[in-house]
Amino acid sequence: MSHTSGALYILSAPSGAGKTSLVKALLAQDSQVCVSVSHTTRKMRSGEAHGVDYNFVSQDDFSALIERQLMLEYATVFDNSYGTSKAWVEANLALGQDVILEIDWQGRDQVLAIFPAAIAITILPPSQAALQDRLQGRGTDSDDIIAQRMREAHSEISHYHGSHFLVINDDFNEALTDLQCIFSCRRLKTPQQAHKHHQLLADLLSTGG
Repeated sequence: MSHTSGALYILSAPSGAGKTSLVKALLAQDSQVCVSVSHTTRKMRSGEAHGVDYNFVSQDDFSALIERQLMLEYATVFDNSYGTSKAWVEANLALGQDVILEIDWQGRDQVLAIFPAAIAITILPPSQAALQDRLQGRGTDSDDIIAQRMREAHSEISHYHGSHFLVINDDFNEALTDLQCIFSCRRLKTPQQAHKHHQLLADLLSTGG
């Protein structure tokens, strides 16, 4: 990838850690960031829009994308397939956009095998009690479902070591600042800054007068 391209970020988190809210807040403040829209074979739900919530495709089309090695990562959940388009990610990176993939640890490891320069971030809750409170606070799930989500969360959390950064979402604004710092830090690296400020550097190094 050239120094002018964006960076690929992988955000993983257990359900209830607040990842969706943090990403939404980050996007509202940073026009250089976009979120990948996944492909899925599941049926569109009321209120969803093609190309916005998901790219809705047939199972045959999805299988063809896999066979042609056009998916960065993919998985099957409850008989429905979900995946990330490699071409879409590469096109947006080439435009200088930072791209976020919101995927689990298994998808993260698939992507890192193809894009080793990707930056993996895990968002964690401040405690098991806080996580359970957040899941119960939604008021939409039964106790059995919440218990299942807690087991799934424990599994997701156990793979935190595969990420480059850990963000603990205790205080939301602090967690958002931490997330913003990760994005800002990469942009301040010398190659990125040298491209962005090439005219300034030329002027500073000129010997005219």
